[in-house]
Amino acid sequence: MSKLKIAIQKSGRLSQKSVALLEECGLKFPNGGGKLITECTNFPVEILFLRDDDIPQYVEQNVAHIGIIGENVFLESEKAITIVEKLNFSVCRLSLAVPKEIDYPGINFFKGKKVATSYPNILQKYFKENRIEATVEVISGSVEIAPGIGLADGICDIVSSGSTLLSNGLKEVETVVKSQAVMVANQTLGEEAQQILNKLLFRIRSVQKAKENKYILLNSPNSQLEKIIQILPGMNSPTILPLAKDGWSSLHSVISEDKFWYVIDELKKAGAEGILVVPIEKMIL
Repeated sequence: MSKLKIAIQKSGRLSQKSVALLEECGLKFPNGGGKLITECTNFPVEILFLRDDDIPQYVEQNVAHIGIIGENVFLESEKAITIVEKLNFSVCRLSLAVPKEIDYPGINFFKGKKVATSYPNILQKYFKENRIEATVEVISGSVEIAPGIGLADGICDIVSSGSTLLSNGLKEVETVVKSQAVMVANQTLGEEAQQILNKLLFRIRSVQKAKENKYILLNSPNSQLEKIIQILPGMNSPTILPLAKDGWSSLHSVISEDKFWYVIDELKKAGAEGILVVPIEKMIL
């Protein structure tokens, strides 16, 4: 049986989270010792550990069937590959920044200016869309020092918390694109590879859905069940089981964690007791 070849970043935070996701999906594989390629022992997958900038080309050329990269890398590469799933981790943004002492007037500030970046394709497209004529200085690293050494008037770089910008005397002024980890695929996958990918995507979606939701259990007087059900509907309807205590029932449901914090007070006022909120490992819809 053929194997689905997955390319992931060989080191760094994105690599760690990609490996963790595959392990949460039940894939078992040796990981360590500087290996650049490894095979899963319980799923038809082969994993290639590569530089993130190289992954789009490997996927386009079908050396790897799919890859996990930042959306910013996908956009910058301009390769003929397709996003098949957004993975909801390694969230960041590609932003424009200027020295913090500048009284920034708006996007027109960059007209006629020099901007240093490692993402020239994305930045040039952004400037074109906003009718800004500026000089893009391409550098591969340490973008933040460019204004300080006189190389550029501003920068365009990846921002997560913004602390790196602040420590280099810069402030974020415009968001160019928002980014997260994505799974990309070759546009001409064979039938077998596509079937394996579909099975993997099913597992990934089950894991991701579980992270967004919690399993909730609570006790309720039978007289208040209808009211509580209206506050806390399940995916279809809650499960209700009788308790040993006469006139009481246990209600089980699934709810998004964000929604739970909005209804907790209503549940208590309606008479709910013994409320438990439990993580879900997998969620199959």
